Amino acid sequence: TSAVIPWGTSLPVFGRNVQLQVADVNIGVLYIMGIVSIGVYGIMIGGWASNNKYSLYGAIRASAQMISYELSMGLALIAVVMMSGTLSLKEMVEQQQGLNWNVWYQPLGFLLFLTCALAECNRAPFDLAEAESELTAGFHTEYSGMKFALFFLAEYVNIFIVCAIGATLFLGGWMPLHIGSWSNFNHIMDFIPSSIWFMGKTFFLIFLIMWFRWTFPRLRIDQLLNLEWKYLLPISLFNLLLVTFIALMGWYF
Repeated sequence: TSAVIPWGTSLPVFGRNVQLQVADVNIGVLYIMGIVSIGVYGIMIGGWASNNKYSLYGAIRASAQMISYELSMGLALIAVVMMSGTLSLKEMVEQQQGLNWNVWYQPLGFLLFLTCALAECNRAPFDLAEAESELTAGFHTEYSGMKFALFFLAEYVNIFIVCAIGATLFLGGWMPLHIGSWSNFNHIMDFIPSSIWFMGKTFFLIFLIMWFRWTFPRLRIDQLLNLEWKYLLPISLFNLLLVTFIALMGWYF
């Protein structure tokens, strides 16, 4: 997934400009959604192969949770794509110069994306797949040592990638912070490398996810699915229809 994420501007190395993006594909957002949706297979197979009822319950919960919340996340990203007019992540970042970030035009889409990101990564308060009070440790109950470490590593890499995508789509990616005609301030901001800006925005979103874990209690599985199907999905559809109406009327920002 990280192959299509622009980590910064090009850097001169031994007289050559090295791009900090592996591949600038013109369907970057679609590629990301396709790759992210594959992650549920690893959890489902891992829980089923354990031959343990707690692991199987955790895997079923995880698959139901991830498949459900992918709908609202996809609709939130489609709204951003409609406003940007492109699926290329590099072009989306270039459109967000200064403070022209998508989060100001799509605050509802950003909240939907952040909520769905918590559920996709199985983070609190949506960590029902590994609820210690109910399922011992969920889909990785029977795993220890290096196998457990790989599950743990994959979960935290997933958090980093999701936050990097959020920073790219909503917070301007590697673009420095520029404020209007504050030329001296903007000049100072330009001294900070683009990759530092990108990592700073990404770590800010990671901090929010960690903060939620310390703050909110775990939901029940019925509350989790009701939140998606009864609330987030209708709100996502309304947000998409609103953006569609704005685009049809030509009210571009």
